[in-house]
Amino acid sequence: MVVTVERTEVSPDRMVLDGQPVESWIESLAPGDAWFRMLQGRMPEEGERRVFDGVLVALTDHGSTPPSTQAARLVASAGVPLQAALAGGLLAFGDHHAGAIEGAMALFQEEVARPGPGGAAGLVERTLEEGARIPGFGHRVHRRDPRVVPLKRLGEACLVRSPHLDLFRSLEEELSRRKDIGGNVDGVCGALLSDLGFPPQAGRALFFAGRLPGLTGWILRETRGRAFRPYALVPREGVPCSA
Repeated sequence: MVVTVERTEVSPDRMVLDGQPVESWIESLAPGDAWFRMLQGRMPEEGERRVFDGVLVALTDHGSTPPSTQAARLVASAGVPLQAALAGGLLAFGDHHAGAIEGAMALFQEEVARPGPGGAAGLVERTLEEGARIPGFGHRVHRRDPRVVPLKRLGEACLVRSPHLDLFRSLEEELSRRKDIGGNVDGVCGALLSDLGFPPQAGRALFFAGRLPGLTGWILRETRGRAFRPYALVPREGVPCSA
């Protein structure tokens, strides 16, 4: 869970972050360590570090088609500074893009905390009866998301306890059997982040942390090449705009 960090203080020639001098952070922490420390108030164990880094790497990029990538490229094509194009990409994250990781985390954590037997089969049955979807499963491009298997292997190898990943695996097996639907990166990352102790509210921020290098790369390429235009202005007969 997110906890209150230790004293943070900035004074002339001195910085203390989470109770430690900034020099110790610079000399000993990787970027993922800093993210983990600032959100959880503790350093990750070695296995947790490997899993967290794997999640961030898996989220780095997904080509040119995601809404955030298209938004960032389109804003960049207007000649704005890089941070404005990044903001455009960030604002494209919503319930239908990157939001599934938050929904998956909330669902997994609720189910794991629920007293009694529960089980994946019952959850899938209830969801299908309601005509709803379970976040973290199915993908618009991939029949079997290639990021899922290596992340599952990483979690199994590095985490001492992984009840949320276990639930994800059970749901994936049940949905695959019933509907031939596999898990996606939002689902497996949501399960792993839950096992690492992150709350659902941090899901989209962590998705963006992973996607930041990819978006930055797309923006830099956009500023060096021909302007991105995801549409075509097709002449057509009709009432002139000035009418």
